[in-house]
Formats: sequence, structure tokens, C-alpha cells
Amino acid sequence: MNIPTEPIGSIPRPLRLLEAIATRDAADPALEPMYEEAIRDTIERFEATGSPVITDGEQRKYHNFWTYSVHGLPNTAPDGFKIPFAAGHVRRMLRLTGGPFRYKRRADSYLEVALRYAHVPVKQAVISPSALSLMYPPDEIPGYSREEFIHDLLQEHETEIRSCLRKGAHKVQIDFTEGRLAVKIDPSGNLLHSFIDLNNLALSRFSAEDRRRIGVHTCPGGDRDSTHSADVDYAELLPSLFELKVGNFCIALAGEKDRVRVLKIIRNFMKPDQRVFVGVVAPIDPRVETPEEIRDRVLEAAEYIPAGQLGTTDDCGYSPFSDDTSTTRDTAFAKIRARVLGTALAADMIGGR
Repeated sequence: MNIPTEPIGSIPRPLRLLEAIATRDAADPALEPMYEEAIRDTIERFEATGSPVITDGEQRKYHNFWTYSVHGLPNTAPDGFKIPFAAGHVRRMLRLTGGPFRYKRRADSYLEVALRYAHVPVKQAVISPSALSLMYPPDEIPGYSREEFIHDLLQEHETEIRSCLRKGAHKVQIDFTEGRLAVKIDPSGNLLHSFIDLNNLALSRFSAEDRRRIGVHTCPGGDRDSTHSADVDYAELLPSLFELKVGNFCIALAGEKDRVRVLKIIRNFMKPDQRVFVGVVAPIDPRVETPEEIRDRVLEAAEYIPAGQLGTTDDCGYSPFSDDTSTTRDTAFAKIRARVLGTALAADMIGGR
């Protein structure tokens, strides 16, 4: 019995690289050798964990997983949408000040570099249209309507995913961490439903075959050992989440207080053609889980999710915001190795039943 296992995305950057970035522009050509070395080392260590699927650790996604594609655009301002975390700090989106909307960089450029070093399949994460839609201000931008913005946004997102698939991504993961946050902002559910509809507008542009290689990741956020929406009931998100037109779902679960309750909701709303990768490792917990703990979490999930539709993952990336040093690289790779080993232990037990 094989149970697929894969990461979410980010790995903490080497401190030497972060120190260099802090003293100069992130796009400074002088940093290229350091980026390249960080990617090479990350992939080497990733493969050493035995992970059958890897990422580049998002070493080039500066400043973070959310704004990598728009960082540095001249038609933006820094005072955009606020993301408050339970620890008390706040992250901010960029605010669009004028049109047209275009990506400054696409994730397939990161994939190209990773594939030069990787010996196993590489997964590529991209940001969701719904997350970037928060860049458009509440008041309409003169000369550039919200409708024009949405048209441009969907076009940019489609181009990014198609480029990743064409260049050889094992899978493209759409980061949708704002799903639970949407319920917190608007308990009526209207904002969440608008997010689902927008993302499905983008996904409807892809064939059924393409969508089998596309997935979505949801979590309550992860930054400096804190979250932005862990207090939101999964029951308010998951029924809508499974309406997304993708074949794969990575759902944070290890950090939940009542995993069985969440698994029952997943069982009730997942569709026969969807695979669910349940989070079995909590990146914001400094303790490294044992393979046996992982095994037991997988076996628990298998009681509610058919084995043929089950996979495992981490709850979140280990450093979604590049300046987050709350987790070390050593800890991240130790947790990944535990996930790989624990998943294999569970697969052997399920296969022997």
C-alpha cells in the first residue's frame, strides 16, 4: 500500500542569506550565488529526508509566499490589507494604486532553477487569485475598474500555472491560507463564497487532466509560531473548500484540537475524485514529532478517508514569510523526515490489514 506524501513549500532560509538580504535590495545580482547555494543545499537536504516529492524551499520567494509575484511593482503602495496574527504582529499586503495589473515575476522561474538540481519530482506553489484580489482597494481606482482588475488577475494566474505545468512541475499547489481568514473577517460567509467563486473562475480554464495535477492548500496561517485564524471552526470552511475544482487538497490538521471532528467533516464533504493530504506535522510546534506519532495520525485519518484518496503533508510551510527564523532548517528537515518515515509505517500497516 502506498500513501503519497509531499511538503507544502517553504523551508527557513540560511541565516547568511537573510543577513545579506537585509543590507541590500533582494534583487541585487550580487546575491545570485547565495540564492543558488541556498536552493542547491535545500534540495540536497530535502532529498536526503527520503521525501518522494520536494520543493525548492521557496528560497527565492521574497518577501513571502503571498506577494512574491507583485513585490516591487511601481503601481502599488505598502499600506494594503492587514493580516493580524495571534502573537500580536501584523503582516500587510500591497495596495494596488493603478492599472493594469501584471505579475512582476512568476513561480515557474523558481521551478526552472529547482529542476536543475532535483533528482525527484518537484512541486510548485503559487498564490491564489483570491489572495491577490485583496490588493484592490475598497474604493474603485479611477480609470481601472474592479472588473478590469479581475480580468487581468485571472489571466496572470492562468499563465503562471500553465507555465509551471508545461515546465515539468509534479503538481501545482494554490496557496489558499486566506480561506479560514475570510470567515473570521466576514462570519456571514459571503467573502469566503466570493473567494471560492473567483478561484473556480480561474480553475475552469483548465482541463480535467490539468486539474488532477493542481491542488489547493489551506491552513490557519503560520508565522513566528503563530496563526491568524486557528480560532475559526473548520466546519465554516471545509464544505465550501471541496467545491474548488481541483484534484488535491492539503489540509492543516496536526495542530487542530479535535482532529477526529475535522476528519468527519472531510469525510462528509470530499468528493470521490479528490485526494486529501492531511497535515500530520505541525511546523509551528518546535518539538520534532516521532515517526510513530505520525504513523498513528495517518492511521487515525484512514478511519475516515479511503486509503486510495489519502495522502500526508505538513500543516504549513516552515517559513512562509522569509524573515521568520522561529524554526531552524535542521528542525524543518527533521520534521519532514519523520513525516516520510511515519507515513511509510502507516502504509505498511494499512497494506497488511
